[in-house]
Amino acid sequence: MSTPILTIKDVANYLKVNERTIYRLAANGELPGFKVGNSWRFKQSELEHYIASQHNRANTIETIKSPKSKSSDN
Repeated sequence: MSTPILTIKDVANYLKVNERTIYRLAANGELPGFKVGNSWRFKQSELEHYIASQHNRANTIETIKSPKSKSSDN
């Protein structure tokens, strides 16, 4: 089964961000994509993997940042 290929506009709508944000992330190599001529294209399956990795990363950071609960039984 082939994965749908998305444009910058499609990805911006999918992630609910500005198209310039998608362009910047792709150009910096932070968002998985490839160029066809001068146009960026993105595989939907790679974007879903990216989203999952960002979600996992955020959960890990929150776990590290949250203070450990201390028992007040002294």
